[in-house]
Amino acid sequence: MNPVPELAPNLKQLRLSGILDSLDARNRQAIESKLAYTEFLSLLIHDEVARREQKKFALRLRRAAFRSGKSLDGFDFSRLPNVNQALIHDLATGRYLGEKAPVLIVGPCGTGKSHLAQALGHCAVRQGVDVLFTTQAQLSASLTAARAVGTFERKLATLARVPLLIVDDFGLKPMRPPVDEDFHDLIAERYEQVATIVTSNLDFSEWDQAFPANRLLAAATLDRLRHNAYCLTLDGDSYRSPKQAPATRKSVHEKQVKSANS
Repeated sequence: MNPVPELAPNLKQLRLSGILDSLDARNRQAIESKLAYTEFLSLLIHDEVARREQKKFALRLRRAAFRSGKSLDGFDFSRLPNVNQALIHDLATGRYLGEKAPVLIVGPCGTGKSHLAQALGHCAVRQGVDVLFTTQAQLSASLTAARAVGTFERKLATLARVPLLIVDDFGLKPMRPPVDEDFHDLIAERYEQVATIVTSNLDFSEWDQAFPANRLLAAATLDRLRHNAYCLTLDGDSYRSPKQAPATRKSVHEKQVKSANS
């Protein structure tokens, strides 16, 4: 008698229906290898745990809202000979997450700030940490929209609790009231509670330019961001540099003629 038809609804009721995916294969393995009942059960439970972990990972990855699947393995360190690789690999371990410390990444356009920030975010997701990736503009727009519909406090509280918030392109556009105040409130709520990664095209000394209307607010916000922060400067050529156009037939012909005459 095949027990699977009767077993299936019971597994579903216990929220263990994923076991059905590997039950036949594990059953054959148990028969062929003459496994003990406890060994067979252990294999099934291991499969279910792995399936749930993969499901959680996929959910965290989707919620993170990364722009692309950037990884640390795909980061081209050869373009940045002066970058602190030891610090980057240390950050990849997630130690800063336990320290609840900010990570600040600056550099010119195209040097890989967003790539690196998302790569660190991917490392955190693999370590079981909830992550949210957003740009400064998107973050400001979401808080402004929440204020318009009366859900600002709830939105702020949700963002303040995210274990790792990545804010890309900080200071790309100056923040005007009340956007600058909203950003300050968010950083103040997250200060020493959870980790935050911020990337910017501005040098660290220029970050106050993001708050043109309120220098005092800038000082208060940046003081919290810089306290115990890990700082990285990416200084190198842009990977977005345009490709060189191939030589035209005319220019090739001229080179050949010049070479023949010389």
